[in-house]
Amino acid sequence: MGVKAFLKEYWRLIMIVSFVGFALVALFIPGGIIADESIADDDAQVDETLTNLEYGLGLDGGSRVAAPPVGIMADNLEIEPGDEHEVESVVLEYDYDEADLEAADTRVRYDEDNDRFTAEIFSEDVSHAEFADALQEAGLEVTEGDIEDGVTQQTRDEIIETIDLRINEGGLDGGQVYQEATIGGQYYIVTEVPGMDPDELRDLLTERGDVRIVAYHPDDDGNQTNTTVLQNEEIADPGSASYDDQQGQHYVPISVDDTEGEDGTSPAHEYQSSMSELGFTGEGMGQCTIHDREAGQFDFDPDDPQWCLLTVVDDDVVDAHSMSQDLGGSMESGEWVNSPSFRMIVPTQQDAYQLSVNLNSGALTAPLDFSQEQTYSLQPALADQFKVYSLIIGAFSILTVAGMIFLRYRNPKVAVPMILTASAEVVILLGFAALIRMPLDLSHVAGFIAVVGTGVDDLVIIADEVMDDGEVNSRRVFESRFRKAFWIIGAAAATTIIALSPLAVLSLGDLRGFAIITILGVLIGVLVTRPAYGDILQRLLTDK
Repeated sequence: MGVKAFLKEYWRLIMIVSFVGFALVALFIPGGIIADESIADDDAQVDETLTNLEYGLGLDGGSRVAAPPVGIMADNLEIEPGDEHEVESVVLEYDYDEADLEAADTRVRYDEDNDRFTAEIFSEDVSHAEFADALQEAGLEVTEGDIEDGVTQQTRDEIIETIDLRINEGGLDGGQVYQEATIGGQYYIVTEVPGMDPDELRDLLTERGDVRIVAYHPDDDGNQTNTTVLQNEEIADPGSASYDDQQGQHYVPISVDDTEGEDGTSPAHEYQSSMSELGFTGEGMGQCTIHDREAGQFDFDPDDPQWCLLTVVDDDVVDAHSMSQDLGGSMESGEWVNSPSFRMIVPTQQDAYQLSVNLNSGALTAPLDFSQEQTYSLQPALADQFKVYSLIIGAFSILTVAGMIFLRYRNPKVAVPMILTASAEVVILLGFAALIRMPLDLSHVAGFIAVVGTGVDDLVIIADEVMDDGEVNSRRVFESRFRKAFWIIGAAAATTIIALSPLAVLSLGDLRGFAIITILGVLIGVLVTRPAYGDILQRLLTDK
């Protein structure tokens, strides 16, 4: 038999064996199919977990914190395209009674999905009336009744993306972030991280992550003043936390965005110009006297003019240093902008790590309101019990199904392939979960049990249909009966997928995990395991 004939004859069996093989590699080989050095190089982790599966809160312990974003917004604003920044400036500079807004606390933008302009303020200290007055000063016809609590979907999406990046940058396996809507229409940002207690997770979410470089320099009158010269969004390529053995410095290497805007300048060019205009590349080079830097206390010498570059995170100064001769010289000559990179130096390794996480994830568009938070936590010891119980229940389900199949058919040629095919379906699903790093939870375990049940139901339909009139010896008759059975299970699969699809796409908590696993199991069954089972039965029950 040639290769083409062999593939044509046994393609269904080859497909299921290939899927199982890939699943086993994804499950048990360190790094899986897509190499992951963090797993491959961590022998202790491999020995401890045995598989590449990741677990959620229900099977690994951890915390879930849900809180709504802070903010108020005005929708459907009549703003001319291009005037967004002007409106934003007026809103920012309005004289509020209690609020002292930063640039990051306001946002005016065009919503492409809904073809409208929106304005937002991310502060608890601004009232609806003040926001309406600020927009009126910008020339917009807005009343207090037009102001709503909450933030736009774009802002929520940005918050979710930022928190997700923070979790990934922090190496927190199995974490996930999503939004949930309440009955009253309020939206909560839900963050789940296994292996972390609520206080640690709250600290991760509390930090806004706004990183800036602030120039501390003499003004025209000789008084010391602060000028923001670089912001987080202007940093194009932040690196990871590093350490220089020779100079004894903890730092994060960064590159400044050199993309030119409509005015022909780039953030890198503007930063270089600011350093020159403020004196950092001239008389200010090396002129920053710092006392007790290691203790994190930056006490500048008040007797001499100071030119210090401050690294500020969420309005807290985490480091200060002077402009070096090499960097200042390259900026003065104009060469630095051709390769706009430098080091952001911090006192400790922990500071460098946190700075790297904030730079790579970006700042939270809006803070979260923890006065309305909902917290759930599970101890790892209890989660380990759930993991054991889930394994016992899964094994018991397979054994019970196997027993009932043998009692019904009393024919190993029908029952054994049925059990093996159902088990292969579970293995393929587990391999897929390991491949995409899906954090398995109790809802997913329920989905696996449902997959075993529906899968065996379909296999029973196939077996009953092809053996309806006793034993079948003709291949042609077998294929005719199998097609009839396959139409039945195909229709049932379509019904199941349609029924569960809303649960899979809506933010309904644990129901979503159950629906996703069940739908994946049904698809794998219809496309892979059911055809393979039919092929096996054909070879065992018919004369070749």
